[in-house]
Amino acid sequence: MKINNLVIIDYGLGNLFNLKRALDYLGINCIISKDSEEILSASKLILPGVGAFGAGMKGLVSNGLIQVLEKYVITGKPLLGICLGMQLLMESSEEYGYNKGLGFVKGEVLSFKSKVDNLIKYKVPQIGWNRLEPANKKKSFWHKTILSDIGNSNIDESYMYFIHSFYVKVGDSKDSLANSNYAEQTYCSALKKNQIYGVQFHPELSGELGLKILKAYDKLDK
Repeated sequence: MKINNLVIIDYGLGNLFNLKRALDYLGINCIISKDSEEILSASKLILPGVGAFGAGMKGLVSNGLIQVLEKYVITGKPLLGICLGMQLLMESSEEYGYNKGLGFVKGEVLSFKSKVDNLIKYKVPQIGWNRLEPANKKKSFWHKTILSDIGNSNIDESYMYFIHSFYVKVGDSKDSLANSNYAEQTYCSALKKNQIYGVQFHPELSGELGLKILKAYDKLDK
């Protein structure tokens, strides 16, 4: 069986080609696939996603990928969820009613509430740049993770590009790698549980620092 370095999972939702272009630019060997053998043979997976949580889970089910992902996770090889892909890693979402997730990470997906605070109007969805803050307030916390290469930058410069109406609330604070703030809500914007990673933002749309994250992910276990 051919060994694929990195597979981007195609389940019908996701910004697949922008992500692949970013990985190609970095010289990272990757393919887009929904084939179970190609996915299980990968050394790393990326689960992307743009859209509704329920539609994302239906896409995984209709392509027969739930059990494939469960088998892959058992191997301990790295898995990265991006945007909706991060949310699908959780146990559940309240988007358009209760939806069961993959359950690889304890926690739930909740909705931002439109509000006006201190004369500032927060619109939902959040679209634009927002800052990452280490979950324990120290950038050394990111050492040997996919955020390690941005740990040397000034904390005020650690901005990534977000597009989302819902946010992740992890069940165990130890799984939170970075937090962000929007609409008076502090939420998990990057997580790590063993070799499972998730980022709420789009690294492929986040300039140089976003590319550093993708490069750091490719370097895991090398």
